Formats: sequence, structure tokens, C-alpha cells
Amino acid sequence: MKSNATPLPVALWLDPESALSAEHCQAMQDAGWATVPVSTLDEAVHQAAHATAIVLRLTDGVDRWQQLQQQLAMAGQTTPVICRIERQALELVVLASREGATPIVAAQERRSSVWAQIKEDLSSAATRPASKPVRQVVFVDPASQHLLALAHKVAQVDVTALLVGPTGSGKEVLARLLHEASPRVNGPFVAINCAAMPEHLIEDMLFGHEKGAFTGAHREHKGAFEQAQGGTLFLDEIGEMPLQLQGKLLRVLQERQLCRLGGQTALDLDVRVVAATNKDLRQAIANKEFREDLYYRIATFRMQLLPLRERPGDIVPLALQCLRQHDAQNQAWQLSASAQQALQSYSWPGNVRELQNVMRRAMVFCNDRLILAEHLMFDHDETPVPVPYPASSEPRLLQTALQAGTDLSSATRLSEHQVIMATLAATPSKTEAARQLGISPRTLRYKLAQLREQGLGMAMLRVGNLT
Repeated sequence: MKSNATPLPVALWLDPESALSAEHCQAMQDAGWATVPVSTLDEAVHQAAHATAIVLRLTDGVDRWQQLQQQLAMAGQTTPVICRIERQALELVVLASREGATPIVAAQERRSSVWAQIKEDLSSAATRPASKPVRQVVFVDPASQHLLALAHKVAQVDVTALLVGPTGSGKEVLARLLHEASPRVNGPFVAINCAAMPEHLIEDMLFGHEKGAFTGAHREHKGAFEQAQGGTLFLDEIGEMPLQLQGKLLRVLQERQLCRLGGQTALDLDVRVVAATNKDLRQAIANKEFREDLYYRIATFRMQLLPLRERPGDIVPLALQCLRQHDAQNQAWQLSASAQQALQSYSWPGNVRELQNVMRRAMVFCNDRLILAEHLMFDHDETPVPVPYPASSEPRLLQTALQAGTDLSSATRLSEHQVIMATLAATPSKTEAARQLGISPRTLRYKLAQLREQGLGMAMLRVGNLT
């Protein structure tokens, strides 16, 4: 006879210093948990996919918690971690809380009510509509953990938020996280780049128009505010919004109503606004380029995103995430120790977008899914460029490709790329290589990108392995 009992949620109990006692195990079971002991971080990460939570004992700081968070992120796991701390280590409890961890004092661990509350909190998070799950994001560095903890709190409050950070630091990712962690998760997320639209169109894009409002307005158009009803409107690069339009935006935010262009009826709005900028808006206010009253309206919560170089703990997990996202075959990729060191020692002036470019280029040059330091091509022209095969093997490489049945067009492209790679190998920078080739650095970058787009780079590597 089959049992209809609901299986208990599983908690991995990670305590490298002492074994899980029968008393603790029974207390967890009384609270409705099945407990599985593990003794290493690797073991916890390996079993994380089958667990509801991980209970980690902390005794001397939060390093072990940070390492576990980083390994979980690198493995693509989002299992929450609860930190078990002895009652006398109150300073560690405070430190863990500040770092974004969820601490539980050892004296509380035998109280079934505490574990029942934790289970309820986790169950509540797990019952979000599956149609729009919270995206997997990388917040491993302690600074990022602070930001993530703040984001989850801000997401629950229906107020405007201003995200400030350099280009490519992940402002839209954070905006989407605010939306997906909020009660508005089932509503739309509409993103508008205020710097990408012509000045004469941005008002129409935001507020819409009625039929006949102007020449060519053959039907009504709902603007971004109406499209985002019940959800979130993300105004990226708001510092680039024309000054004369800022006043109308301010009125809409204050009154929570708008009139379409050419319309007379006020439409009620139910929209949460998240704005973002890479500009110093306070300086823009001083320069009379941005309205001070609008600034205080959008900056109820001001959240600062740091450049990638100031959150080094995120670099390797982000690199691995990029490899997974861009692998159509969904196979496992690895970063060698030398590659990790090279990534973490680079200054990343282009932030996360530059990291994505570097990893996609590395996928071109790597043919065994293990990224080495020599596979990394950074965007600075003075950075030496790796060569995916020995320059001395080029004649044999081309001959083998032709013997394998390559047509004339493909052979021409192959030969061109061989010349480019040979020149890169013999020069100290891409700028010098471009000069010797008689092309601009931009053209050189374009041709290197073609390695990926045409599949030619991987073909060259495969042929190289045959010779």
C-alpha cells in the first residue's frame, strides 16, 4: 500500500568539526525536517540540488560561509544557507547578519518552532509562481551580498529606487531582480533606455498618444507606463532624459496618473519605477541638467553598484555563468587556476560586459572546455593576444584543411585568419598587429569576432589537432 505522506524537506548539516548528534537529528525531525550530515564544502555543493537548505556551523568568522556561497554560485546552485553559531559567539552572529547570512544561535536549534518558521519562510519563497521564477544572479563577493540583502528588502516596499553604477556593472540585472523578488512578479517588466531614443520620440514612448494626436498617429498607442501596469518600469540612463520632459515625469510620479499625447482623460497608474544612471546626478543638478525635485522623487532608495574590480569575489562565478549561458550544448566548462588568477588580476574597465566578451572569446580558442590563461584576450590593445596553435604549423594546417575537402571560399577565410593569428603572435599588441596588417584596430577586432560567428575558429583548432 502506497503512503500518501508528504516527504520532509531536506537540510544538509555541515559541521566539519563534530558529527551530527542523534539529539539534533531528532529535534530537526520533530520540526518537520529530514537531516543529512555532510563533512566538506564540496560534498555540500554536490548534494545541494537535492536539499531545501544547508545548515553550516560557523566558529571563527564567515570565511567558510563565503566559500560555500561562492562554490554554490559556481555550480549554479541557489540552495539557501543557514549559519549555526554558538550562543557565546554573539559578535559572530552580528557579523554574519551584516554579511547577509541567516544566523541561528545554537541555543535555538532544539526549538521546533524556530525550524518550523525557517521551513515556512523557505516554503513561502518556493511557492512563487513557476511562470516567472527569480533569475539566477551572482552575488558572491561580500559587497555584493550586502547589495543583495538590501535589494530583497527594497523589493518588498512599493517605492521608487535609483540604481547608480558604471556602465556594464549590472544595473538592469539588479532592476529585474527587484521586480522578480517583489509582489509585482506576475506583472510586466518594461525597460526603456532614455539615452537610446530620439528626443522627439521619448515622450510618446513613455506616455503614449491618442489616435489623431499628430500626423501619422493612425491609432492609439500605449506608452511604457501603461505597458507596465501592475509591474515595474525600468528607466535606464535617466540622467540623459531631456530637461523639459523631466517635469512631466515628475508630475506622473507624484500624481500616479497620466494623459496620453492628444488625450484629455487622466489614466490611473499602478506602476513601480526603478531608475538607473552612470552619471553623478548631484553634479548634473548643480549644472542645471537634472531637476533636483525629480532626483528626490526617484531616489527614495539609492543603491550603489560597484565596478567589477571592487568586488573580486564575483569575477570567477560570473565567468563560469557566462560560459554556461553561451554554451548551446549545455556542457560543463572549467577555469584553470592560471585563468582564474588572470581574471582576478585584471582591472576590468568594461565591467561585466567586458568579462562576457573575454569569456566568449576564450570559448573560441579553447577546444577541451578547460579555459587556460592563454585563452584569455582582454579588450586593451596593449594586452598580448594568445595563439591557438603554433605559428610554425600554419602551412601544414592549411594543407590538411584543403585535403579534408575545404572549399575555396572557406580556405580563403582560413588563410586570412591564419595570417592574422600569425601576425598577432609576432607582435606585442593588437594595435601593432593591425598596423602591420594594414587594417584598423576596429577591423581587426571585427575579424576576430568572425572566428566565433562563422565557426571558423573552432574548425581551425580541430584541424590543428589532426596535424
